[in-house]
Amino acid sequence: MRVAIADDDPIVCSSLSTILEATGTADVAWTANTGADTVIRYREDVPDVLLVDVQMPGMNGLEASESILNAYPDARILVLTTFADESYIAKALEIGTKGYLIKQDVSSVIPAVQAVMAGQVVMGAEVLGKLRAGIQPSAMKTPPDSSDIAVGGIAERFKSLTEREREVLDLVAEGLDNREIAARLFLSEGTVRNRISGILAKTNISNRTKLAVEWLACR
Repeated sequence: MRVAIADDDPIVCSSLSTILEATGTADVAWTANTGADTVIRYREDVPDVLLVDVQMPGMNGLEASESILNAYPDARILVLTTFADESYIAKALEIGTKGYLIKQDVSSVIPAVQAVMAGQVVMGAEVLGKLRAGIQPSAMKTPPDSSDIAVGGIAERFKSLTEREREVLDLVAEGLDNREIAARLFLSEGTVRNRISGILAKTNISNRTKLAVEWLACR
């Protein structure tokens, strides 16, 4: 696969490039050190996966990611940062990135990139810990209404789902792609795709990543 790296620290870009290429995980297509340059480079040369830091001069990594995703909705973007700020996590989920990873252990980067390439959603342990503890990122909080009140451990927005849809949702939350879900549940990929589209419509959730995270948060 071809990976691009956006980080304000050239040393980080160089180190990640060395790790990915030395292990045979990926070829590094390009690197960028600002958000604006990331958007320009992406348009010039679309990689398979983009690793992006949050804090960069001028346009930050999340703003750059949003600009890219608006133009390329299928872009595989993995946020890789030292910041576990709740507002950053919320924004990353809202715009549809493929995951949020904290720079704690460089060894986690390789499996994370491979998972994102396979269509899975990747969340760092610290991020998942907050979500499973029921701590919602502040930017995702809204005034309470019937769609957000948890009932019996399951948010009201999920109450209308069938048992089969919840089985599919469990596997989405585990990070499985459509092919893997189809194999696990003995369904066609088309059926899985349609069921996920139906779940998104029923729950009024905008994308698969946010769907997985909100399901984990309310279980």
